[in-house]
Amino acid sequence: MLKEFKEFIAKGNVMELAVAVIIGAAFGTIVTSLTDEVIMPVVGAIFGGADFSNYFVLLSAPAGYEGSMTDYAALKEAGAAMIGYGAFLTAVINFIILAFIIFLLVRYTKKVTAEFSHKEPEAPAGPTEVELLAEIRDELKKRA
Repeated sequence: MLKEFKEFIAKGNVMELAVAVIIGAAFGTIVTSLTDEVIMPVVGAIFGGADFSNYFVLLSAPAGYEGSMTDYAALKEAGAAMIGYGAFLTAVINFIILAFIIFLLVRYTKKVTAEFSHKEPEAPAGPTEVELLAEIRDELKKRA
C-alpha cells in the first residue's frame, strides 16, 4: 500500500493540484483584502454605513453582557445570537470575484490550448530517402 501511495503522490496531477491549492489560498487572501479594504467601503458609503461588515440583526444578547449593543465584534465574541448579513454579503462578493477570475483563467486557458492544438496543415512531404535511392537505381539501370 505504501508503494501505491508513493506512485500516486509522484504523479504530476497530484503535485499540480497541491501547487494550485497553495496559490488559490494565497489568491483568496488577496481577493478578501480587495473586498474588505476597497469594494465594501464603497458599497457601505453608497448605502450610508462606513463599515458594511458590521450590519447585523441582534436576536438576543447574552446574559450579563454590559458592552455596546452596536459593536458586532464584541457581541460575536460574547456569544450573542445574531444574523450577520453584512459579513455574509462580504463573503458572497468574495466568492463572486473569485469565481469570475477563475472563469477568466479557464477561458484564457481554453483559448490558448485551442490555438496550440490547431496546427496548420503540413505541406506535402517529399519523397523519402528510400524512394530517392530507388529512383536513382532505376535511372542507373535505364542508362546501363
